[in-house]
Amino acid sequence: MSQVRVRFAPSPTGPLHMGGVRTALFNYLFAKKHNGKFLLRIEDTDQKRYVEGAEDYIIKALNWCGLTPDEGPETGGNFGPYRQSERNDIYQNHIQTLLNEGKAYYAFDTAEELENLRLAAEKRGNAFLYNSANRNELKNSLSLEKSEVEELLNQKTPFVIRFKIPDNETIRAHDIIRGNVVVESNTLDDKVLFKSDGLPTYHFANIVDDHLMRISHVIRGEEWLPSLPLHILLYKAFGWEAPQFAHLPLILKPEGKGKLSKRDGEKLGFPVFPLAWETENGIHDGYRESGYLPSAFINMLALLGWNPGTEEEIMDFPSLIRLFDLSKVNKSGARFNPEKAVWFNQQYLQQLTSKELLASFQEIIKSHQIQPNDAFDLKVIDAVKERASFAQDLWGNASFFYQAPQVFDEKGVKKVWKEDTEEILKNFLSLQKNIEIYSAENIHDEIQNFVKTQEIGFGKIMMPLRLSIVGALHGPDIPLMMELLGKDEIEKRVQFFIDYSH
Repeated sequence: MSQVRVRFAPSPTGPLHMGGVRTALFNYLFAKKHNGKFLLRIEDTDQKRYVEGAEDYIIKALNWCGLTPDEGPETGGNFGPYRQSERNDIYQNHIQTLLNEGKAYYAFDTAEELENLRLAAEKRGNAFLYNSANRNELKNSLSLEKSEVEELLNQKTPFVIRFKIPDNETIRAHDIIRGNVVVESNTLDDKVLFKSDGLPTYHFANIVDDHLMRISHVIRGEEWLPSLPLHILLYKAFGWEAPQFAHLPLILKPEGKGKLSKRDGEKLGFPVFPLAWETENGIHDGYRESGYLPSAFINMLALLGWNPGTEEEIMDFPSLIRLFDLSKVNKSGARFNPEKAVWFNQQYLQQLTSKELLASFQEIIKSHQIQPNDAFDLKVIDAVKERASFAQDLWGNASFFYQAPQVFDEKGVKKVWKEDTEEILKNFLSLQKNIEIYSAENIHDEIQNFVKTQEIGFGKIMMPLRLSIVGALHGPDIPLMMELLGKDEIEKRVQFFIDYSH
């Protein structure tokens, strides 16, 4: 295999969908697996759909995901420019080659004329195709005299340039994922290669760029599979060797059929973009802003449509690169599971040390007007981390360490508060004053002794203590919480709970 060179070529028409990120990821993994190059190319020839800020968003999103291009608009490289809007001279030269060789032609048909032809075909129950069956009857440089064409061009009559699809040709292509593709050329349209605005269409610019940038493998979404025969013919028209192709399956909705959309995320409460995207109608959350770790997001995406053939699910970048194989990508769509995405993040969060989580946690506690304290905060993270799926969960699980409860879970109080609860708690407070070294181990031993001497069940003291400390019947180990909060704070909280429950 010659050097592997792959590209991710998004259009800056809005935020990058997670399906686009997966396409970039599979390109990246394939390149790194084969010691190749991963390129970013911005396909911005459709100026009508261009959205300000979208290119910057795409670059930031790829960097957050760890998919930094080897070549691209910001990185540079030997095959630029990497924005199609900066390559028009290249496209003009190449379209002229096809025109000179009779493989492309000028078409002067108006939008209204073409629409009427489409409507007439529909009435007959047919689809309108602009091809060998009718091209000589339409208004183009194949049907008109050379002098008429020159006059129309001199008068600056609007035109497009169409590709002349060869007649009666069987087009054969191979897809790494889907196998052989066979299409008859007579079923194809003479696609527009240059638009009336003087810019190339996706199909033309894509082929020229892939060839000039020496792309060895085109790995893209299955929505481009119907374009494959046209692209093969364009390579042939130029006399170029086509790259290898692989068309990735769709990412499907969690419920029902169809492609995962932004609306699905809004409806079911999960992000579909890697980073937040702001519009006039508000901000659409991204995975980053929702608290996902980029490593968890990437691991989750990698397994949507690809199966490494092992039982392994948690895989870092080196493992993904080592195991990645395009032949193990599924043909059928991959259903997205929001709960599984949360599970991946939880797995990755648990791998982080408390020190690695400290900065994120302290940002959260500062937002609650609490002064960080590294030593104490690290111990708190240690105590609550195992119950967290996201960094923001740490505060939900740990807020009582910083703010004593002012109200208590009503069901918990009803369950716990009995006639003898106040007496038991007061007796325990008297006992805890005598604990000289207020450590979790010593507290645990004293609670055991207390239960024995009082001849009560553990629940009689443990549940009221938990309610006093947390405000609810959940939380970390009680002796550990007591050690962290200290003897005086525990006494205050227990006494407050007694007063509250009267």
